[in-house]
Amino acid sequence: MLCVKPKVIAVVGPTASGKSSLGIFLAQKLHGEVISADSRQVYKRLDIGTGKVTKKEMAGIKHHLLDVASPKKQFTVDDFVHLAEKAYCSILQNTAIPIVVGGTGLYVDMLLGRMSYPNVPPNPTLRVRLEKKSVAQLFTQLKKLDPRRASNIEPNHKRRLIRAIEIAKAIGHSPVGEPEQKYEVLWLGLSPTEATLKKNIRVRLKSRIKAGMVAEAKKLHRAGLSYKRMEELGLEYRYLAKLLKKEITPAQFEVELERAIWQYAKRQSRWFKRNKDIHWVQNKTHALRLAKEFLN
Repeated sequence: MLCVKPKVIAVVGPTASGKSSLGIFLAQKLHGEVISADSRQVYKRLDIGTGKVTKKEMAGIKHHLLDVASPKKQFTVDDFVHLAEKAYCSILQNTAIPIVVGGTGLYVDMLLGRMSYPNVPPNPTLRVRLEKKSVAQLFTQLKKLDPRRASNIEPNHKRRLIRAIEIAKAIGHSPVGEPEQKYEVLWLGLSPTEATLKKNIRVRLKSRIKAGMVAEAKKLHRAGLSYKRMEELGLEYRYLAKLLKKEITPAQFEVELERAIWQYAKRQSRWFKRNKDIHWVQNKTHALRLAKEFLN
């Protein structure tokens, strides 16, 4: 149960656009707390690979929905919404401003009431059949069933592809529309130029590699995270699994992963561009001015 229907600030945009930094800045200025909306940063010990904000970077701002699940287990959008709503109530009890920060569009839109999740139960028979198909075959099938969902899904994420097909076969499409509005939301978006975003992605990836991303993946595997599960986690961890299995060279790893992150960023941008309520801010000062006007 939600406590009340208050004001919430959402900071969204593609990966490497500066969302975390802006969210922390706003929280510092407005007495806020951050609810992270990132489908990989919910997992414990997936730190360097996901670019998880560090304690130092948090600058004393409380963050919710980081490190809340074991990477060995699947964490669903339902899990996210349930925990995020609990975090939201906690933030209100602290008389702080909830600031939702993240690039996982489905998580953000489900939490803030832009989408309703279909009550489609798992179909074990269908899942067994789909599990035998390659990701390319699954993606082709999803494009035929639900082109809209196919346009923004990660095309190599087998679990999500199977779930999307499961939903499409049950109700004909992915969740759409605007259900009950739980919150009054100020949507703030970051949309760097293509050149800037590509540069940010490249610089950040090199920084993660230097910081020990590969060693982190080795440690995760030694602790029992299978290569199959690592691949299911997507993006960085899919390519880390390939590297550790020696399916690709270190040079290929960097080139292919950078390309995959860029493709992911484009899908994120397409998702958020559909939201006409987003104010695309130019800088932190612009965002702060809009936030103060919204809260007054």
